[in-house]
Amino acid sequence: MASPPLASSPRREELTPPEPGASDPGASASLPRRRSVLPLVLALAVLTLGSVVCGVAFGAVQVPFSDVLRLLRAAFTGGFIEPADLPRYQIVWQIRLPRVLLAVVVGAGLSAVGVASQALVRNALADPFVLGVSSGAAVGATAVITMGVFASFGIHAVSVAAFLGALLATAVVYLAARSPRGLTPLRLVLTGTAMAYGFTAISTVLVFFAAHGEAARSAMFWSFGSLGGATWESLPVAAAVVALGVGYLLASARRLNALAMGDETAATLGVDATRMRRELFVVSAAVTGVLVAVSGAVGFVGLMMPHLTRMLVGADHRRVLAVAPLLGGCLLIWVDLVARTLVPPEELPLGVLTAAFGVPLFLVLMRRRGYVFGGR
Repeated sequence: MASPPLASSPRREELTPPEPGASDPGASASLPRRRSVLPLVLALAVLTLGSVVCGVAFGAVQVPFSDVLRLLRAAFTGGFIEPADLPRYQIVWQIRLPRVLLAVVVGAGLSAVGVASQALVRNALADPFVLGVSSGAAVGATAVITMGVFASFGIHAVSVAAFLGALLATAVVYLAARSPRGLTPLRLVLTGTAMAYGFTAISTVLVFFAAHGEAARSAMFWSFGSLGGATWESLPVAAAVVALGVGYLLASARRLNALAMGDETAATLGVDATRMRRELFVVSAAVTGVLVAVSGAVGFVGLMMPHLTRMLVGADHRRVLAVAPLLGGCLLIWVDLVARTLVPPEELPLGVLTAAFGVPLFLVLMRRRGYVFGGR
């Protein structure tokens, strides 16, 4: 009598992970694997391009779309600018376009690092700032604003000090969280949280003893995030780091799928969880440090975009990492537009508006029966 055929084991590339921290692999909500995510990616790319044009056109001074396109074409092709158009050209090219492009870079980077952070610590509440990097950057920025440290760097002093503070925080968290078993998720979360409290306390002391009230206000404003300091000089570095980080994560998507299932499952699939977690830690810290240095700590984007993306395309990191950066970049364009036009001439901190958007979205996700954050 012939024996029944054995069920074939799933191929590595077809494995779809559960949500970060989920106890039931079957609980993750994902779309059929055969459905391509390419149409969504193309639609988001077109939407992002249109949002860039809108972000450049709208503001305290309205610039017609036809003028925006004409001036941008002249800037990129070296065309002639009429003397009467010089004021608008300065607004479009020197002020708004680098700011809008930086919004795309920061939103995309925070969204991608949010995905990596949740896979790194296997926690649905993880975001790019869970490792204490932003708190360390805040110490450096606050020291410049309140005490004049690194004044020799001029207008780049805050960014340089914030990046150095982020590097210091990264080194401290790594050394404190390291153990004979490597970087375990629980030790990373606990160490990053503890160090974040410590660095926040240092920043608070610096603000408390600030000689001028305006310095304290500036430090507080920076801590909630702003793109007001965007320039063509700061944009290329941030864009290059984010591009490299997202490229690495996309290339590691299958390993991220395995890591999300647990260290034992990852080992059976040929993935060294300890090495993978170390690489993710370095990449996440580097990208976060650079972004915080140019924009301050913009909260909720790195926490919510991964969850919103999974709700749309499932938990497969190949899909999530293709969609999340575009969603995050497009979102931050409009958030920044609201921040600089809602109460002119004042500018609202980005973190206030991202929280106003993120909290209701978080509650909506919690009420969805088909979506699992981190277990039942």
